[in-house]
Amino acid sequence: MHSGGEAPLRGVRVLDLSRVLTGPFCSMILADLGAEVIKVEMPGEGDDTRAYPPFIGGMSSYFMSVNRGKKSITLDLKKAEAREALYRLAERCDIFLENFRPGVTSRLGIDYEAIRKVNPRIIYCSISSFGQTGPYASWPGYDIIIQGMGGLMGITGEPGRPPVRVGIAITDIGAGMWAAIAILAALRVREKVGIGQYIDISLLDGVVSWMTYAAGIYFATGRPLERMGSAHPSMVPYQAFEAGDGKYLLIAAGNDRLWAILCKAMGLESLIDDPRFSTMDRRVENRGELIPILEEEFKRRPRDYWIERLRALGFPCGPVYTLDEVFSDPHVLSRGMLIEMEHPEAGRIKQIGPPIKLSETPCIIGSPPPKLGEHTEEVLKEIAGYTDEEIERLREASAI
Repeated sequence: MHSGGEAPLRGVRVLDLSRVLTGPFCSMILADLGAEVIKVEMPGEGDDTRAYPPFIGGMSSYFMSVNRGKKSITLDLKKAEAREALYRLAERCDIFLENFRPGVTSRLGIDYEAIRKVNPRIIYCSISSFGQTGPYASWPGYDIIIQGMGGLMGITGEPGRPPVRVGIAITDIGAGMWAAIAILAALRVREKVGIGQYIDISLLDGVVSWMTYAAGIYFATGRPLERMGSAHPSMVPYQAFEAGDGKYLLIAAGNDRLWAILCKAMGLESLIDDPRFSTMDRRVENRGELIPILEEEFKRRPRDYWIERLRALGFPCGPVYTLDEVFSDPHVLSRGMLIEMEHPEAGRIKQIGPPIKLSETPCIIGSPPPKLGEHTEEVLKEIAGYTDEEIERLREASAI
């Protein structure tokens, strides 16, 4: 990573009307890849997440986590003058990104039809909970609802216990990633044949697409998977175990060879050829007998003892980290996944580094997360061609 020079999306300009998480995560990916991202916010309020605690120097840590590398401008799109400014910006942008509930952009006069009139080559991406079509299109949705309806919560949690939400808003983040992939594909099409297009991304579609082998098992057997805690329906032992110090380690015996290594490391050689456990299908069938034996043995020693012993034998295992452990892990640090940058109000802030590693055109770490409306005048002058007098009139109309 570097702080300047050529980047894959250098010269691509994004007009980003999205807020909270899914759209901002998408536009941060594009910003890290070198795109110029203009974040459009409501005057006085801005992105909802600007108000989410905790705060560092008056800036929301949530907002800062997904908004680096962007320019913030304020436009009150209920005002005709602000919509005119948006059209002038859209003329000079490549990508238009929004995550309003379906129907809102039409009411505001900023839907795909309106925007492509001013720029037929625009790539217009909408992200919503249920998509732009279908019987649920107009329903409100949050991550927890989509995790439930997409099947994710149905297979997450412990047997006989309530379903559990994945600990981050993974459906929002996933939809942001699908949107970024779709935008890159649409840019490629435009490069080849010169046309823009409309992209419809649904959080629910994204989660359903992740069901992969879980859906495959259901299609094969006709039976939905049940909640299994950290265990796996097709591999045993493949789950978390509590060690003697109360910490958890993860064991992944993905085949019979690894099973034999695990048994030797634990001093349980007699289990290798035990007819109940000698093959994967037998271990799956008899997991109720096997797991308590392993649980008892793992509790005899601390987590790090087991991890060191098993790794020395080439056995796939690892700790269940808390976030303080993640961000002090030498490998995570060596991969550049923790970075620091200066913010004019919050001081030195920490950020998660970009996971995309490109050899010739690496990601860039652009400007820090913007203050609300920090770049309004700069963007209106330099990109939309506004004069000082025109900007003053926008201000008088409370459009900015």
